[in-house]
Amino acid sequence: MSDPPSVQEPTATQDTTPDVSPVPVPGAGPAADQRAFDTEVPPRSPVRTVALGLLVVVAMLGIVLLGLFFAGVRHWVAFHTGILNGGPDRYYNFWSGFGSDLGEATLISAVGIGVYTGVRKVNCHTKGCWRIGHHTLDGTPYVLCKRHHPHVPTKGASHEHILEQHRRHQEQLGVR
Repeated sequence: MSDPPSVQEPTATQDTTPDVSPVPVPGAGPAADQRAFDTEVPPRSPVRTVALGLLVVVAMLGIVLLGLFFAGVRHWVAFHTGILNGGPDRYYNFWSGFGSDLGEATLISAVGIGVYTGVRKVNCHTKGCWRIGHHTLDGTPYVLCKRHHPHVPTKGASHEHILEQHRRHQEQLGVR
């Protein structure tokens, strides 16, 4: 006959609280909202691990090949950027050709980043929506487009609808 399994009593150093995270209640505060995002990360898939390993091997092989054929690579880069066979000085062809585009590339990049930043500032805050947001959502810092705002008609507002909304707003303020 087998002995029944022994039950250990918890000691003062053992934690007796179960490892159960509370279910977040909407609107219960920032701590509850944060716990909603504290989830366990699933393990990586084998395909992703193999792809990452293959990428590392290819990068290391590229570095080794670059080291072995550095003189040839350096000559190719120098020839195609215009550093070889220069004019009055060594770098004349570079700054007259390939290097002159660096300023233009910098300017285009700066303008592109500025436009992107401006669009992100004024577009609808719904994830994935690139429409311009004109309507604030009361009680939140969000600006939404007419498609995602709950109180804006999607087919356009009639004159009667606008007057009704204005009347409701005036009643809320106690004007009249």
